[in-house]
This record gives sequence, structure tokens and C-alpha cells, in this order.
Amino acid sequence: MASGKQRRQKLLILYLNTSALDSDVKGWTMYDGTGREHHTTGDSDRRPYATGMDALLDGWRVIQFPQLIPPYPGLEYTTSFKKNEYIFEKLETIDS
Repeated sequence: MASGKQRRQKLLILYLNTSALDSDVKGWTMYDGTGREHHTTGDSDRRPYATGMDALLDGWRVIQFPQLIPPYPGLEYTTSFKKNEYIFEKLETIDS
């Protein structure tokens, strides 16, 4: 890498309708380690991608898949973590 250049990580968290990467995005959050963009959860009514596959096709790399944990008997209707959470990353080069 040329002098004066550094790599920074961008993170994209997508909550999908099902555990399949080609299912619809129903929630999202983005973090930009380059400092070029500043996002807040819920700062847009427009989803960044229609599906998780669309993010892959745009160069995002999956770094975490959701755990497929069945609910314990009697807890089917309680709230907890959001299911079907995928974490994606991109590495971008910035000037230091």
C-alpha cells in the first residue's frame, strides 16, 4: 500500500426477513470507519439493499451469519435479539 494510505473498515448490519441471504431486508444499520459518512440507526427510510445478496453483489463481505436458535418452549412470543442478523464489511483505503 502506498505511503499515506490506510485501510479502514465499514460495517453494514442487515436484518433479513428469513435466514436466507436472498430474503428481503427489514432493518439495517451502518458504521463507517473511514469517517466519510455518519450514520445513526433509523436515519433513513430507504433500505441500502433489497436483499443480503444485493449487498454481496455490491462488494460487501459477510463476516457473521445469524445463529439459528429455536425458541424455548413457552417463550415463543417473548422479545429478545433480532433474528436473521447478518454483519457485512468492506475495507476501503483512505489518505492518512
